[in-house]
Amino acid sequence: MKVVAFNGSARKDGNTAILINHVLAELKKEGIETELVQFAGKKIPGCIACFKCATNKDQRCAVKDDIVNECIEKMLDADGIILGSPTYFADISGEMKALIDRSGMVAKVNEDMFRRKVGAAVIAVRRAGSIHAFDSINHFFFISQMVVPGSSYWNMGIGLDKGEVEKDEEGLQTMRVLGQNMAWLLKKIHG
Repeated sequence: MKVVAFNGSARKDGNTAILINHVLAELKKEGIETELVQFAGKKIPGCIACFKCATNKDQRCAVKDDIVNECIEKMLDADGIILGSPTYFADISGEMKALIDRSGMVAKVNEDMFRRKVGAAVIAVRRAGSIHAFDSINHFFFISQMVVPGSSYWNMGIGLDKGEVEKDEEGLQTMRVLGQNMAWLLKKIHG
């Protein structure tokens, strides 16, 4: 089994990555292979509404000059998908939104190709707005017919400066429980 995680932050190895890595650590303890893809330094433009994915039906976005098709391939190959984002004005980063819009459209026109994969959202936040960002990612999972595990709280960690989420013990515990529940669910589905 494999879980691929995408860090939608402009900051490499920042708070979002730290939170994701706490989830991945629990998955690794259960023998699940993991991979982290970080968007820092990468340009991921939004969907251009060309609808060529609906015509081509090749499980790919027609825009080919960025990493979205590579991400889609990783999502297809994985049993579980983690989407992590910092909170920008009470929502997800533009890059994460672009991945959701483009991969989501490709998935819908290719017979809901992410159906029954396990999906989990991870949100880093300075103070507020995280619930809306959390919901944005979960909306993608639900419309994609994915299965979403719960945790002991909403999957968010509080911190502004790089590394500050390490002080949010409740947030870290939420990530550990999320990883444990995701591993349990993956084993139930694929066991």
